[in-house]
Amino acid sequence: MASIFTRIINGEIPSYKIAEDENYYAFLDINPVAKAHTLVVPKQETDYIFDIDNDTLGGLVIFAKRVAKAIEKSVECKRIGVAVLGLEVPHAHIHLIPLNSESDVDFKKAKLQLSTEEFKQIAEKIRENFV
Repeated sequence: MASIFTRIINGEIPSYKIAEDENYYAFLDINPVAKAHTLVVPKQETDYIFDIDNDTLGGLVIFAKRVAKAIEKSVECKRIGVAVLGLEVPHAHIHLIPLNSESDVDFKKAKLQLSTEEFKQIAEKIRENFV
């Protein structure tokens, strides 16, 4: 059975897409710990990030860097934090989280409740800055 991320990539489940190419897909996390919290995934479904072949993993990191630079231009933050947890969805993914303090990357805190319109505006702004 396809993971929820594969279903998002295939367009079966809607997402707030940030960027996509033939190998990778980036979209806003719908349970964000910060505004513009974005997930970057390889299109090839692999459960554990360190089971991905080296070329795909390297490409994922480079694609994530491009997305992170677009986020930095789109929301006020000091840095973009990177987290790889991999337990919540069996599809390797990278969390990109705008940071102003270390506590901004606390996955145990209450998630932000954003409206559909807020998600759309954030996604559009990041897409405009994606190079």
